[in-house]
Amino acid sequence: MTATASKDYLKNLKNKILSYTEVDEDLLNHWLGYYKRIDVKKGDTLISPGQMVEHFYYVAKGCIYYYKLEEGEQKVLEFYTEDIFFTDLPAYVKETPSDYYLKASENTIVYAISKSDGENSFKKSHQLERFGRLSMQEAFMKIFTRVERLSNRTNEERYLRLLEKRPDLLQRVPQYLIASYLGLTPVGLSKIRKRISISQQS
Repeated sequence: MTATASKDYLKNLKNKILSYTEVDEDLLNHWLGYYKRIDVKKGDTLISPGQMVEHFYYVAKGCIYYYKLEEGEQKVLEFYTEDIFFTDLPAYVKETPSDYYLKASENTIVYAISKSDGENSFKKSHQLERFGRLSMQEAFMKIFTRVERLSNRTNEERYLRLLEKRPDLLQRVPQYLIASYLGLTPVGLSKIRKRISISQQS
């Protein structure tokens, strides 16, 4: 990884923070120094059940998926890709051990800031406090909207919405993970894709 690429990642992180609120240049540059880079190889786990969640993360490159195991079966709640903040929010906020996994589906680079450093920045700056509040609200809504997505749409509607909103995932993520995310079986997802393909050809 080149120094130029690392600078670009930090520039993207800086711009992402500024997309929530204005922050004084010197102050933001200072607090960016508290973000630590973590390289997560494909298949490696960032967070596991029973682990305390002490960091808030930003995806610079790659994909992390958030899931739990139910009777040995993966239940995917969300995918986090480039330019997204994330964490296991319930465990992070309540300071309890995680019940979930955060795992890389491809080689991934994240930047992490500890909860203590983040909270210190919020205390020192109303601008950064606003960023923290809005970014955590966004992280919460990504999980909350999954409930709505699964309960208020048909299987086909859920797939078509994913195709519209996040088509990159279909190229980057294994089908069995996509199926779990949509509340389907891999066979069910395959049937929907085949049916839509036939419909588009007719």
